[in-house]
Amino acid sequence: MKYDGVVVLFKPDNNLNKNIDSYLPYLDKLFVVDNTPNVDLSDKFKKNKKIKYIPLNDNKGIAYALNVGAKEAIKDGADFLLTMDQDSRFKDDSLKKMEDFIEKFKKDNFVGNLIGADYKHLGIVSPFHLTVRTESETRVGVEFPLEVMTSGNLVNLEAYKKVNGFKDWLFIDCVDFDFCLNLRRHKYQIVQLNYCTLNHDLGDTIKINFLGKTMYADNHSAFRRYYITRNRHYLYDMYHKDFPIYCDIEIGRTKKELFKIWFFEKDKIKKTKAIYMGYRDYKRGIKNEEQSK
Repeated sequence: MKYDGVVVLFKPDNNLNKNIDSYLPYLDKLFVVDNTPNVDLSDKFKKNKKIKYIPLNDNKGIAYALNVGAKEAIKDGADFLLTMDQDSRFKDDSLKKMEDFIEKFKKDNFVGNLIGADYKHLGIVSPFHLTVRTESETRVGVEFPLEVMTSGNLVNLEAYKKVNGFKDWLFIDCVDFDFCLNLRRHKYQIVQLNYCTLNHDLGDTIKINFLGKTMYADNHSAFRRYYITRNRHYLYDMYHKDFPIYCDIEIGRTKKELFKIWFFEKDKIKKTKAIYMGYRDYKRGIKNEEQSK
């Protein structure tokens, strides 16, 4: 089995090398796709033969960058692709354990008997994401979620080709959820290994104590709020027939997010306007990567 990886950059900080070092030893090749405009970090990676640096010289979005990495991995003959955010790193040898799981699954189909799917229908193997939201949780064993975040996943490249990859026009938000729902629609399974841990720094998320309860506000920028609102409505249209409960819950989150924005976040008016514009552009059928004016 051959395992390649892709990490998407956008104005990376000083933790990048440390994060890459947590998974590079377990990969055959890593494609570093840089969305930072007018930046070329070739000198930073040229000494490592396992890394291929690909500057896009513009912010083309996470979906486009992931597709660039996936296509490179397919040309390289990889079986699985590790998809990483620049702000994530694995704990210990968690990635090796994920690869061992895949190897064992392929050999004796031990999980297939539980999930009713054979190895050929293994779409994603994901770790447990340790974030500010999950730091108090204890997870064990194996789960089969409907969707997972992009970072830390081992994606079956045969499944990737079957669903035509990531949708470029989603640009940034809901890219991972769309990909997962598309896999599930095509009868692929998503497996989360809770004994494998990914430290994922969700830098925008803030923890709040409100009336004796713990709440979390994502604190996303207005730029992100536009795409979250626009794209979640497109997801509803594409997948409501197959996953009605999930889609209804996702649509209902906008009102809750507006409450948190107005009570706990900065730039309230700007973010509220961005949400309105996202919904307006959805109604207009706008699917280009750039926000309309």
